[in-house]
Amino acid sequence: MKLWLVRHARPLIEPGICYGATDMAADAEATQASAQALAQVLPQGVRVMTSPLQRCTQLAQALQTLRPDLQATTDSRLGEMNFGCWEGVRWDAIPKHDFDHWMANFSTWRFGGQESVGEFMQRVASARADALRHAGPSVWITHAGVARTMTLLAQGLTRVERADQWPKATPEWGQWWEWEL
Repeated sequence: MKLWLVRHARPLIEPGICYGATDMAADAEATQASAQALAQVLPQGVRVMTSPLQRCTQLAQALQTLRPDLQATTDSRLGEMNFGCWEGVRWDAIPKHDFDHWMANFSTWRFGGQESVGEFMQRVASARADALRHAGPSVWITHAGVARTMTLLAQGLTRVERADQWPKATPEWGQWWEWEL
């Protein structure tokens, strides 16, 4: 099964801010450019799933305008990790002891009180399992954290204990990876 894992365009937020589940628009021009490039490579009628966050639905809508055959369905499992009370806070303003506690308990600690990395990975794994059951080609319009989780799942890892196990690589803004699942 082929999966296009698409990362939204650059969000309209100041660099250095902790955000995951924070909802904001993405750069409109970059979103349009991404949609145009993607519209040229996707096959007719491919299944399109999108995170409910605006920066992703914006790209899904731009793609659908160019390719009416590509109707997107929102799937909350494709949303970015929720950093709870740290959403919208500068990374350098988050108390070091909170960040250190997360790094020491990477899989289980709910950094910001909302969602742990382990819970996030389970959420994405559930979406992946549904995509495999669908069996046809799919497009996910989503986030860097989902891409990183998919990298781990492709390696057979359903859990990571340490922060240094978390992948660094991710599609660039508005770009995508093609996977064979």
